[in-house]
Amino acid sequence: MTKLGVLGAGAWGTALAQMLASDGRDVLVWALEAELVDEINTRHTNSLFLPSATLAPTIRATGNLADFAGCEIILAVTPAQHLASVLAGLPDAPTDLVLCSKGIEAGSGRLMNDVARDAAPESDIAILSGPTFAHEVAAGMPTAVTLACSAGETQWDRLSPVIARPQFRPYYSEDVVGAEIGGAVKNVLAIACGVVEGLGLGQNARAALIARGYAEMLRFGEALGAERDTLAGLCGLGDLVLTCSSTSSRNFSLGKALGEGQSPEMLMADRRTVAEGAHTAPVLAELAMRRGVAMPIVNAVYRLLGGAPAGEVVAGLLSRPLTAEQGSPA
Repeated sequence: MTKLGVLGAGAWGTALAQMLASDGRDVLVWALEAELVDEINTRHTNSLFLPSATLAPTIRATGNLADFAGCEIILAVTPAQHLASVLAGLPDAPTDLVLCSKGIEAGSGRLMNDVARDAAPESDIAILSGPTFAHEVAAGMPTAVTLACSAGETQWDRLSPVIARPQFRPYYSEDVVGAEIGGAVKNVLAIACGVVEGLGLGQNARAALIARGYAEMLRFGEALGAERDTLAGLCGLGDLVLTCSSTSSRNFSLGKALGEGQSPEMLMADRRTVAEGAHTAPVLAELAMRRGVAMPIVNAVYRLLGGAPAGEVVAGLLSRPLTAEQGSPA
């Protein structure tokens, strides 16, 4: 049987391990915290990141990356900003490296597939992305995702039988860039929607922000070669709708707190789990500016995270010049 590994024992990594183990497969999970390794192995729980789940007994945790030697399929679920360093510690390259974290590398501006290609050039890269709250996946609730395969149908034929479950349905794509951009941009837009909630601006405003944010996602994605159909699917629009509508989203919760007047510094220092949108917003704004892509909502989130008052930032968005909806650059 294929040897499976999951890098990262946060909520999403743990949920994916639970999903993979649901048919009795052995799944090896790497966790940074020694106490969490012990808890998963002895109590079959993850009280730190996913307290709602009782984990399958076939899930084994380790703090040693050397234990992943010989893993044919590895799901990388580490925070985006740490992907390069974690992959560098693997003893060998898996046949298939499935990237499940959403973000853009700060400093370099690289998408996660570019980071992975540099760190594991012998592996075939795939992107797993879509509307996925970890606690629902761990509970076996119906979920659908995009599985974008850089090596095409040959890779899909290897991965889909291993990843698919009756309640976890992957859909095939070859658009790796589009799958990544959808996940990265929606995190920033979810912060913006949380701000709308925190300020009490109502459902009309949130719906408008989702629609105009999606237009920004399309513009940026097409500038980088993504396909519109990909961004209209599960990993783009689907994920955007989910994370812009619930406090189960870390990014939405961060934005809500910002809208309520809490400081970015305190919020980021106090968060045990990672709101990737906060790391993505500055580099996304910079990349958009370089390419001449108008992303006013993304820029607004960047300003908020830099300490600008939420009311002032929203007023700036509302005072933008009136323009046509379709084909508008802003």
